[in-house]
Amino acid sequence: MGLTNCILGHYLELCSNKNTDLVYGIYDVRGVNNLKQLMPTKADLNGRDLSKFQIVNSGEFVFNHRTSRNGSKFSIAYNDNADSIICTEDYVVFKVRDDCKEILNTRWLYMFFNRPEFDRYVITNSWGSSTEFYNWEDIKSIEIELPLFSIQQKYAKVYNAMLENQKSYERGLDDLKLSFEALIDEYKHKAKKKNIGSILQEVDCRNANGSITNVQGINITKQFMPSVANTNDVDISKYKVVKKGQFVFSGMQTGRDECIRIALFDKNEPIIISPAYAVLEVIDDNILAEYVMMWFSRKEVDRLGWFMSDGSIRTNLDMDRFYEIEIPVPDLDVQKLIVEIYNVYNVRRDINEKLKSQINDICPILIKGSIEEAKKTKEA
Repeated sequence: MGLTNCILGHYLELCSNKNTDLVYGIYDVRGVNNLKQLMPTKADLNGRDLSKFQIVNSGEFVFNHRTSRNGSKFSIAYNDNADSIICTEDYVVFKVRDDCKEILNTRWLYMFFNRPEFDRYVITNSWGSSTEFYNWEDIKSIEIELPLFSIQQKYAKVYNAMLENQKSYERGLDDLKLSFEALIDEYKHKAKKKNIGSILQEVDCRNANGSITNVQGINITKQFMPSVANTNDVDISKYKVVKKGQFVFSGMQTGRDECIRIALFDKNEPIIISPAYAVLEVIDDNILAEYVMMWFSRKEVDRLGWFMSDGSIRTNLDMDRFYEIEIPVPDLDVQKLIVEIYNVYNVRRDINEKLKSQINDICPILIKGSIEEAKKTKEA
């Protein structure tokens, strides 16, 4: 028989390994996002008792049982790294029972979880009032169609091969970033510094005839995005025009976000942005706009912007303070070299993100393929 109807909980075991001896510290803490991945935690760990945190060993699963306000997705991850991590005691950690590891393949199970169909199932079956939950008992009660172990392995190997290719590409990306950062740090200490006020100036070109209708904003990742503001009945002739090679800057809430909100527009067709933003362009022919943007992409500059923010509730970075920021400016040829490496890194980073997305997208296909093959085996 190639396919068995079963209850998932028969093959699973709850884990409760606490970090009692504090073997793992702050840098080992991970959270779980709705992309089914482990990630460095965003929580404030000051004063937290890490001895109460749970250890997630290699080959174990961890999930957040809160499903409310989570993008209609279930946050569950599989630790496929060699090293153990720790997570908050609010999470649930489990594994495939040792005596069932030749019945249920852990990678196949992760692919089963990593499907839109499973997210919809969990959200539909979550319970609660203001906060909804999907708990350990709910996981255990899931009914699944389980293919033969050999079929599970076959499809898991396809996934593992794709994952290894992606991770190999990512390791190369990390090496490129390391060499790039080393080059930046070298010139940071020996190139002459200039303040932003001597590099950029504000321009104010309005969409007077209303011909441009593409309204954009910028986010804390320093990228342009479609405006989330309601522009119905708004006079877009007052909006500012942004052309290729120009910057958009907003000093609002720099301290709160610990980020200087600035982006470089690199498209041919101009856009418009809210009059609340500032549009800037380079005024020094010996400085590349891409080089300036590269510096504003560094965390150290964001931290400086946070430090220079005012003490108001909004913690804004005023324009005059923004102009005081200094960046090192090497010769133009050196800037071109640095920008070229930086652009290659960005292209490869985007490719890596696409590879990861493709791996996630293939999970439903592989699970469906394994079940269909098992059905054919059963018929034969």
